[in-house]
Amino acid sequence: MLASVLDTLASGRPWSTGIALGELGRRWKGVVGERLAMECAPVALEAGVLVIRASSAAWGAQIRFLEGEIRDRANAALASEAVREVRVAVGEGSERG
Repeated sequence: MLASVLDTLASGRPWSTGIALGELGRRWKGVVGERLAMECAPVALEAGVLVIRASSAAWGAQIRFLEGEIRDRANAALASEAVREVRVAVGEGSERG
């Protein structure tokens, strides 16, 4: 009974996106490579939009260039089609892409 309650909670939207974001964070080096992982991190996943925070505009441009590959690798890491779009936020505090 407890297991079914936990399954229901985990499948709810806020929990499932939080779990997916946490899984991406854990696998991030494998998704983007070690060097790029040092310069960016996934910060949000909502309604299929993955927001990646980059340390600078130059790294943000690199992420935009690799957007399709990052999307595909993120979905492979999650074994789902959770990511439909990648947006970039540069520096601290901004989540606009």
